[in-house]
Amino acid sequence: MNVITIRDVAQAAGLSLSSVSRALNGGKNVSARVARDVVAAADRLGYQPDFLARSLRTRTSGMVGCLVSDISNPLNATIVQAAEARLREAGYMLVVVSTGNDPARERAAALEFRGRRLDGMLVSPGSDANEKTWRELVAGGTAVVILDRDPLEGDGDNRWPAVLVDHRAGAKAATRYLIGLGHRRIALLTADERMRPSRERIAGFREVFAEMGIDPAGARLCIQASPMDFAHGHTLAILRADGAPTAIVALGTRILAGVLRAARDLGLSVPRDLSVLSVGDTDLAAVHTPAITALRWSLEDIGRAAAELLLQRLRGDVGQAQHRALLPVDLVLRDSCAPPARS
Repeated sequence: MNVITIRDVAQAAGLSLSSVSRALNGGKNVSARVARDVVAAADRLGYQPDFLARSLRTRTSGMVGCLVSDISNPLNATIVQAAEARLREAGYMLVVVSTGNDPARERAAALEFRGRRLDGMLVSPGSDANEKTWRELVAGGTAVVILDRDPLEGDGDNRWPAVLVDHRAGAKAATRYLIGLGHRRIALLTADERMRPSRERIAGFREVFAEMGIDPAGARLCIQASPMDFAHGHTLAILRADGAPTAIVALGTRILAGVLRAARDLGLSVPRDLSVLSVGDTDLAAVHTPAITALRWSLEDIGRAAAELLLQRLRGDVGQAQHRALLPVDLVLRDSCAPPARS
C-alpha cells in the first residue's frame, strides 16, 4: 500500500512543496484559493499528515492545552470555542480538560499536558493552589496564558500574560443603576470570593454604596456554589427574611436559574416585586419573560485575545508581545428591573 506524502499533494494541486506545507500547517500568507486547492487535493488522495514526524522535525507538538472549571458552563464553552477557532487557523489543535475546580485534577491535567509536550496552555485556575505548577511549566518552556483569574507576578518584568474582564466596573454600573431606581436592599449572589471575578464584583458593589454615601446595611453578599438547587434554597431564605432584598444581582447561569425559580415559588413578580439583574448575558437572561437586564462582555473576545497572547509567545515574539488584555463590561437594559414596590 502506497503512503501518500505531501509531495503527492503538491503535485496533484499543481503547487510548490513549500506552499502546500504552509497551507497544511496553518502558515501565514496562504491565499484562499491555494488553501482550497490543497485541501481538495489532500482529500482526493486520502492524505493523512504524519504528526509524529512533524513533531520530531519542528520540535513542537502542534497542540495547546486548555483547563477550565466546567466546560458545560455556556460562558466557558463560548470562550473555548473562540480560542479553538483562532488556534486552529494558526495550525494548532486545542485539547480541553474540565477540572471541576478540583486542584488535584487541575494539577494532574497540567502535568499530563507537559508530559505530552504540548506547546502551550490556556488556564483558568480554580484557586491559587497550583501556582507552583504554572511557574514550573513556564520555567520548562511552556507558554501559559491565564484566563480571567489573578495573573501571577512574573520574574523580572512582572508581566505574566493574562486576559482579564473588568468585572469591578461592571458591578459598579449595575449597582448604580439599581440604586438610581430607588433600591437600597440589594443582594449580590456570586461565586467563591477567592476568585478574581467574584472579588472584583464584590469590591465594585461595596464601592458604589460608599461613594454614594448610602448605608451599606442593605447590601447583602451571598457566596454561592454553582448548583441551581443551592442558589434556589439560599434565595428562598433571604427573600423570606426580614428586610428582604428588593433587587438581586446574580451570576447568569445556574445561580440565575435558582433565583428565578425561588421568585416563582414565592409568587413574586419580576420586576414588580423583585428586580433581577444577571451577571453575564446568557441565553436564559435573553429568552426569559421578562427579559433579564444583564452585564455583558464579549466571551468571543476573551477566547480570541487569549489565543493571540499565546500565539505571540509560541512565535517567540515575547519582546513585542502584549501582556494584558482588559475587556470592558456593558450594562444591557431590558425589562427585569423597576423601582421597588412600596411597602
